[in-house]
Amino acid sequence: MTLTVYCGVDFHARVQTVAYCSSTDGEVHLCELDHRRDDVRAFYARFSGEVVVGLEASGYSPWFERMLDELGHTVWLGHAAEIRRVANRRQKNDRRDAELILDLLVKGEFPRIHRPTADSLEILRMLRYRHRMVKIRTMIKNNLQALAIGSGLALKARLLTRTGRVRLLAAQMSPAMSRQREEWLSLLDNLDARIAAVVRWLEQQAKDDVRVQLLRTHPGLGLLTALGLVHTLEPVSRFSNQRKVVAYVGMEPMERSSAEKKRYIGISKAGSRLVRFLLGEAAQTAARGDQELKRFYLRLVSRRGKPKALIAVGRKLLIRSYIMLRDNIDYAEFLRRGVEARSARKTHKHLNA
Repeated sequence: MTLTVYCGVDFHARVQTVAYCSSTDGEVHLCELDHRRDDVRAFYARFSGEVVVGLEASGYSPWFERMLDELGHTVWLGHAAEIRRVANRRQKNDRRDAELILDLLVKGEFPRIHRPTADSLEILRMLRYRHRMVKIRTMIKNNLQALAIGSGLALKARLLTRTGRVRLLAAQMSPAMSRQREEWLSLLDNLDARIAAVVRWLEQQAKDDVRVQLLRTHPGLGLLTALGLVHTLEPVSRFSNQRKVVAYVGMEPMERSSAEKKRYIGISKAGSRLVRFLLGEAAQTAARGDQELKRFYLRLVSRRGKPKALIAVGRKLLIRSYIMLRDNIDYAEFLRRGVEARSARKTHKHLNA
């Protein structure tokens, strides 16, 4: 019989509490490790046989997960809200949390969530990094616009063109404003170069990825959105239907209805914020390039307004992307199947008339 060691870890940035036991005697042991003083690697390296370590999903644990992978241990990430729901008690502390995770592991009831591959994590990190730099660049552009308007120069989007920059540099400003102008422009040039370098790296990662190439055949789905979708949803086989994909990304509509009163309170926003943002950006292009989505958008925008219409188009894009990845088809094949399905429905309706 293979010896299995279960470790329930209540993980924090600087410290962790571990409740562990083996499948032979079942005796529970408790230990607290300080990441600044204790040798965490040596503690986990002493376990032999099959070792399963469970912890709640956290943004601070990548180094810990990598270390466990190097030791050959199995890492399970748990849904924090589900673990807390199971606790059902008033008292909460690190020891109780670690014991609860251990208990769920031993009973086979641990609410395990998908753990992305190392490659997917790296690409998603770079996508988020680029997104943050773009936000900083937008702030810089807004400051330059404010300086230009304060100097009587209202060029709007043309301000940062070649001609616009010449006029901005020639504008009369106070010494403080002039210094800000020069430093903002220098930061902007530096940031543009860094963003371009990140995009080149992302293009290199996508070059041989067939999944990304398939998605990019769809209008509106560019490099960034395709990469975000592929590495957030992979492997798509873990989703049994479209509804679960929409819920995973956090784009399913939330409803609070009672009796005759119907109330919808927007989308859940439970998944990746970055993917939802990318889908929103892609929806604007897709609503112009795809005739079916264009009709759908125009129909909704007159009743619900532009923001909600774009969210709805983004949801349709997500569903289409899931189907294309699941069936390994491109945009042309997706359209062909749609025409065939509509034709079959019309034929069926005609025969039943």
